[in-house]
Amino acid sequence: MRYTPAGLPALDVRLEHESSIEEAGQQRQVSLGLKAVAFGSLAERLGSQSLGSSWQFSGFLVTPRGYKHIVFHIQSFQTIS
Repeated sequence: MRYTPAGLPALDVRLEHESSIEEAGQQRQVSLGLKAVAFGSLAERLGSQSLGSSWQFSGFLVTPRGYKHIVFHIQSFQTIS
């Protein structure tokens, strides 16, 4: 957990996804790693979750100025069974 200059809690995380999907009649393994950030009470809630759990996130993607990578800004999340 870190805090912005305005004192807002911020949590930088890395989201990982793995699945398989059928493409052109063949099974294909898909994996993705993505930098993400949460702010405020959402950051505090996310920070108290167990590592390795499965969640569903919603939010938006941005490319910060001067950077070549994208960052997913988390706006909500829920646990998946």
